[in-house]
Amino acid sequence: MQLPFSVISPDIDETPLSAEAPEQTALRLAQAKARKVAEQHPQALIIGCDQVATLDGLQLGKPITHENAVKQLKLMRGRSVVFHSALCLYNAELDQMQAEVVPYEVSFRQLSDSQIENYLRKEQPYQCAGSAKSEGLGIAVIASMHGSDPNALIGLPLIRLIDMLEQQGVSVI
Repeated sequence: MQLPFSVISPDIDETPLSAEAPEQTALRLAQAKARKVAEQHPQALIIGCDQVATLDGLQLGKPITHENAVKQLKLMRGRSVVFHSALCLYNAELDQMQAEVVPYEVSFRQLSDSQIENYLRKEQPYQCAGSAKSEGLGIAVIASMHGSDPNALIGLPLIRLIDMLEQQGVSVI
């Protein structure tokens, strides 16, 4: 969007709370990340994001290991997953927060075990919710995608972010 920015990775515990809905987890974490960054940047306009993937209500976290990624992709093959991308825009100076979750549904191809192994060896999406990403080779595991903002799948719903920025007096164009 041609706006100057810095990337900061706040160190927060991303463990879902007991009985917390996936959308609530994503929203809570996006807000916590923004507030954590505000501790060091009290006059900044901060964007916090988080994403939780769900299959039939079951949260699919970051697999971290190859074995976990194989399990997740086998579970998801031929099925649809909803990615809940939470976005938070926090004006730290004014203590004003806008936050919401933008869902995006992805249907996965009926992948063979060897296709899953090939994909994971080449792409290594071990830090991605649900073991998949649409960028790069990841598009080959996807059958279809549905949602209001394709950027939400990547984890930053830009259409909604532009609206939030405008509410803070920041014009992108």
